[in-house]
Parts: sequence; structure tokens; C-alpha cells
Amino acid sequence: ACIDCGFFYVVNHGIEPELFDKVFDQSRRFFTLPHEEKMKLVRNENHRGYTPYQAEALNPSLQSQGDWKESFYIGPEVSETSANRRKKFHGPNQWPPNELLPQWRETMQDYYEKALNVGRRLVPLLALALNLEATFFNKPGMMDEPLAFARLLHYPGKPSDLDHGILGAAAHSDYGMLTLLATNGVTGLQICRNKDVQPRIWEDIPPLEGAFVINIGDMLERWSNCIFRSTLHQVVSSGQERYSVALFFDPNVDCLVECLPSCCNEIYPARFPPVL
Repeated sequence: ACIDCGFFYVVNHGIEPELFDKVFDQSRRFFTLPHEEKMKLVRNENHRGYTPYQAEALNPSLQSQGDWKESFYIGPEVSETSANRRKKFHGPNQWPPNELLPQWRETMQDYYEKALNVGRRLVPLLALALNLEATFFNKPGMMDEPLAFARLLHYPGKPSDLDHGILGAAAHSDYGMLTLLATNGVTGLQICRNKDVQPRIWEDIPPLEGAFVINIGDMLERWSNCIFRSTLHQVVSSGQERYSVALFFDPNVDCLVECLPSCCNEIYPARFPPVL
């Protein structure tokens, strides 16, 4: 799947269905707050907080409007006294007041830690699939302090109009290593296996109850020298409200990403230079 389309399902991951239900319930409670209340927590320089409707356009050359979604980012909790406080994308999270949304912070922190653990368990399997030792990514400076962000997403159900560039989320690939996506069962996710074929052919990825949809990001495609694929995807709305939560699972913020030793040789050299 990583070679063919860059997407696959993961089941038996250990996260109880009740927690998914709580996350989507609390997500709905936040996104139904008045706009003014949500804007008090607007996304900051550390990539944490609220992003309103149409603030993003993932494919602006083909869009007449910004994406019809709103979101909320949650990252690793970094205290004011932590040595990592000065690193890029590190800092304390923004949280709605407990008196406004009781148990919201506790629910999201619980989910974040458990989804992060699923990501950690997937990494050794990916290493083995690339003919590396299972512990390859455990080296200091690689994945010992992964930069992972959970993103709550709400699509209001505005019908997409592809001919006029109106989508829930326009065509894009994820720039990181892995994305773990959970949804509330509403369809909308589509992938394009070959971005160079015109017109592009889009396939629906149906939600599977209790499963994560996993996709490979640009960073892992680069690491693997394009053996694993980072695939274009988009969200198209048929008019039904949709909630999802993505965990973007990436290596340490200062990790050097260069072609893995098992993925290049004299005949098949590295296609990308190292990058931080």
C-alpha cells in the first residue's frame, strides 16, 4: 500500500471507540461556539489554536475560495521552563476555558497521547518494510521527540463544486512523515494515484468504522527515495457535515532528513539532497 497508493487502514490500534466518540463530541462543542469566542484562540506562531473557514487555500491556483473547513491545532505540551521552549513550533497549547467546555482539554490530551503512541508503533514496521532495523528511527535526534500535531477538522457541509474551485480541502499532499486520520464516518476523502495524468482521476476512500486512515507524507517519500508515495488527496463535500481529526506525526524538529541507506545505491542514487 505504501508503494502503490500511499494510503492504508490500521485497525486493532488499541484506542477505544468511546474515546473517538468523546473527541468528536467535544470537537462539535467547540466548533459550534460563536465565532468571536473561537477567535480568542486563533492559531499562533507556534502552530496551536483555531483556524477559521476559508483561511487556507491548499491549491490557490485552482480555487475560487478558500477551503470550506475550520480547524484547531494541538501540539506537544511544552512548559514555560522546558529546554525545548525556544525551538520552532514548540510552546504551550491554547485551550478553551474549562468553565466553557468542561473536560475538553482532558479529552484532547488523552486522545493526543494515545494517537501518538499508535504512530510510534507504526514507525518500526515502516523501517522493516524499507529493509532497515526495526529500531532505525529510534536514534537520538530522529524520533525521540517527535513533532506531532493533532488537528480537529470541521467541514460544515457546503456542497463542493469542483468546476468552480469550491472544496472542503483542495488537492494537496502532507509535508510530514505520517498522517493518522480518524473520521466520524462521513465520506469525502479522495486520492489521486497519479498527479501527472490529466484529467486527474480521483478515488473515494470510504471510512472504516474504528480504523485509522494512514497516509505517507512528503518527508517519508523523500526519506525512502520515492519508494513510498506521498499521494495527492482532497476532501469533497456532498452536503453532509463532517468531522475528522488528523495526527500529523513527524520526526524531531531539527532532524536531518536524507535518503535512507537501504533506498539508494549506484544504480538508483538519491533523488533529493539532505534537508533539515
